[in-house]
Amino acid sequence: MSETLRVGWAGIGKMGTPMSRRVLENGYALSVYEPLPENRASIVAQGANVAHSLEDLAEAADVIMLTIPNDMVLRELTLSPGALAELMKPGQILVEMSTVSPELSAEVNSALSSKGISYLRAPVSGSTVTASSGMLSVMVSGPEEAYRKVEPILACFSSRRFYLGAGEEARYLKLVLNALVGATAALLGEALTLGLKGNLSVETMLNVICESAVASPLIAYKRDLLVNRNFDPAFSVSQMMKDFDLILGAAKSDHVPMYLASMIRQQYEAAFADGLAEKDFFVLFEQYERLAGLTRNGIAGSRDLKAV
Repeated sequence: MSETLRVGWAGIGKMGTPMSRRVLENGYALSVYEPLPENRASIVAQGANVAHSLEDLAEAADVIMLTIPNDMVLRELTLSPGALAELMKPGQILVEMSTVSPELSAEVNSALSSKGISYLRAPVSGSTVTASSGMLSVMVSGPEEAYRKVEPILACFSSRRFYLGAGEEARYLKLVLNALVGATAALLGEALTLGLKGNLSVETMLNVICESAVASPLIAYKRDLLVNRNFDPAFSVSQMMKDFDLILGAAKSDHVPMYLASMIRQQYEAAFADGLAEKDFFVLFEQYERLAGLTRNGIAGSRDLKAV
């Protein structure tokens, strides 16, 4: 471990909390910038320092990590007056780990690199559970020398790291993965609904699916959620809508036809209109059931559906 690196962290939310905790537990000096005291309370109680401003954060860290919700927040933290592009110094490293647009990411890179600040795009793949256990995957692009410096920090919360290139490659790969993730929820929901019409239970279908040629870690992870119909969000419909907007925005900019992604985006729009915005995105399953004229009646996940 590089003992000299001081880590700053902005965005102590659902993913930022377990990720930053693992960095702290691995012996790094950690300063956190998080406007909501309730979000930062647990990590501060474990020994992290509080940065009360972006200026404090830039002064306290050699490497600044961002886990933030969207493009708007990234622009505010980096490119607005008095933000990190102005506050950080040559030789410092900014590591941005969220799902944001390649277009804005390139703009941030231009502003930072002109000042001698290294900018790493490092979106992660995984859940809060894999973050807590240090088993995330990290896709990284940007200056390779900077990546080698921060790789021990990334290793605190990840089991796999992929260096992809010097530009926006990591941004594009994250959108590729999220297109597949969002599409899986849609296709699985349709397929399970067909099986229900054939007098199969959700549990039986998923038991077989998880042992078949189409098995995937994602479906295995969502198995119990689907069987128990507990759609408390690990990743919500509204979050998936945001990601599909990024996917389709990049496709439009690069003139890539994405017929299926466009249709799936509309399925999430319909779920939003049905009041499901803050449910887990696999709630599309129940939406397909309703479209097929099925309604629940009895124990969840068994042959408990009847025609309306």
